Amino acid sequence: MLRLPPFRYHRPESVGQAVGLLGEHEGDVMLVAGGTDLVPNMKHRLFEPGHLVALKGLSELGGIREEGADLRIGAAETLSAVAASPTVRRLFPSLADAAGHVAGPQLRNAGTLGGNVCLDTRCTYYNQTEFWRNALGYCLKKDGTVCHVTRVGKKCVAAHSADTPPVLMTLGATLVLTGPDGTRDVPIRDFFVADGIANTRRLPNEILVEIRIPLAAAGRRAAYAKLRQRKSIDFPLLTVAVAADVDADGVVRGIDGVVTALGSRPRELTGWADLSEGRTLDDDLIDELADRAHKQCHPLENIIVDPEWRRAMVPVFVRRALEKVRAA
Repeated sequence: MLRLPPFRYHRPESVGQAVGLLGEHEGDVMLVAGGTDLVPNMKHRLFEPGHLVALKGLSELGGIREEGADLRIGAAETLSAVAASPTVRRLFPSLADAAGHVAGPQLRNAGTLGGNVCLDTRCTYYNQTEFWRNALGYCLKKDGTVCHVTRVGKKCVAAHSADTPPVLMTLGATLVLTGPDGTRDVPIRDFFVADGIANTRRLPNEILVEIRIPLAAAGRRAAYAKLRQRKSIDFPLLTVAVAADVDADGVVRGIDGVVTALGSRPRELTGWADLSEGRTLDDDLIDELADRAHKQCHPLENIIVDPEWRRAMVPVFVRRALEKVRAA
């Protein structure tokens, strides 16, 4: 049986108190909301913080509401709540779709949108028990000096495996972070970095408090598609998010595509605007866009599925997402 390491559990009454606890126990503290990813990782001794600061009960981190020019979603809103929200489904159905495909219903009832955005990267050689990792000699992300994927010790390539960030990127979302120096806004396009060990720009003493999506993005046609081994529970082998601006005549005026689960951060597909602008989203254009995505994507052996097969699935799932956009 895998047991949790010892820790002290804190239940602050405000975000300010939570930030204070992060500073008080700096270097030995982590945040916990739903705990659906953190708790298993602690059992595997991937994390052994002496203190956990709970966020789930903070009313400041809740709510789904239209305010000003944005839809504002509290970071502690559960994935189930986001998926079922009439407001989210009306304005941004691709986000509701993505949230509704994370893991299974029990985990979505506990896991939060903020937790999904800040999800730790995953790798075949990392997400294992301490006994397994010790037998292998550990890895660059935890306790070791070599990346077993690239066979060198220069850079961790653990995979970004969250479902909602690619969709939020195509919708132009902004993340609101609070720390000891106040609040700052970070466009989600700038939030992730190509580092499998620490792949976000969130500082250790900051808390993600809110996700804001411009209401203007509700006019975009958007879609989401996910590849996984089983149709429930599993982390994605590939996630595709697409959003397009299409005029009344069906002509594409702007288009964005994002894929993830292939590298340490979500990847924006490039060159799509040049191919699409001024054209209709017909079969020929969809094939061209899918082919462009295939040329850009090169999965690594960081997930226990053949990388060439995953690469072959890129144009398949890009095409499916684009067909959803066309039908919207």
